[in-house]
Amino acid sequence: MVSDIKIQDRKSYPKKKRMMYDELQELPKSYDVIALSKMTKVRATQLMMIRKKLRNDLKILIIKNKVAQRAFEKVKNVPGLESLSKELEGQCGLIFTQISPFKLNLIFDQNKVFLPAKGGDIASKEISIPAGNTGITPGPVLSEFKEANVPTKINQGSIWVNRDTVIARKGDVISQKLASLMSKLNIKPIEAGIALNFAIAAGLLLRESDLKINLEQYRNEMSRSFQEALALATEAGYLTSETVIPLLLKTHQKAVVLASESAYISQDTVALVLPRAQSKAYTVANEAKKRGYEPH
Repeated sequence: MVSDIKIQDRKSYPKKKRMMYDELQELPKSYDVIALSKMTKVRATQLMMIRKKLRNDLKILIIKNKVAQRAFEKVKNVPGLESLSKELEGQCGLIFTQISPFKLNLIFDQNKVFLPAKGGDIASKEISIPAGNTGITPGPVLSEFKEANVPTKINQGSIWVNRDTVIARKGDVISQKLASLMSKLNIKPIEAGIALNFAIAAGLLLRESDLKINLEQYRNEMSRSFQEALALATEAGYLTSETVIPLLLKTHQKAVVLASESAYISQDTVALVLPRAQSKAYTVANEAKKRGYEPH
């Protein structure tokens, strides 16, 4: 009897886990995109805001990794789900949506915030202290500036930084003392928010590096490609709504040059033909003068 009770207890799971287990077997069949986000440094307020803003477009579940992995084992015919399951480590959130993972990552990027650093954090980019008045009264804090190799001076009863100074580079581990100094200066270098670490869409496996898009670089590349295509089409005489104006201008310029060379007088060529004719007349007059002819 005792062993039967133990077996029954082992098979008895909390209602919340059972509901999540069942839901995680159904959701992958209902959405085209399944994404994974490591929920470190994600504030509850940010998560709530994203859920509210996109409640009709996506579903976010903060999951128990083992529950999700066991549920996904039961799901068939969803390409890439097994690979995504292997990525479940640490505190994770699963996102189910029809939105492109690239667009979704950009939306999340626009909703990031910056937090004060803590000892042990990794600098995600170069961090510097700007030159000028810090507003901090001189005291023991001067040793923190010195330890961070920040040149300072005392002026008007406060600490001034002599010049812009880099105190951490990308990838550096931030010490507790440096984090304390940045906090005093109200420098918040740590990005916090939801980011996609892995996604499956249309059978494609997309990792974090694949999902990051530099919009400025992409915009510049598109602009350059357009200009190159426009120049090529214009040179080839290919008529489109984009090339019609450059082609007409180019044709007009060639027509003006041809008419000028032919000494054809018109409103467009007169300013070119007359100076050329005058120049030729001077040349002829000079040659005549050399041969003894004088104008009367």
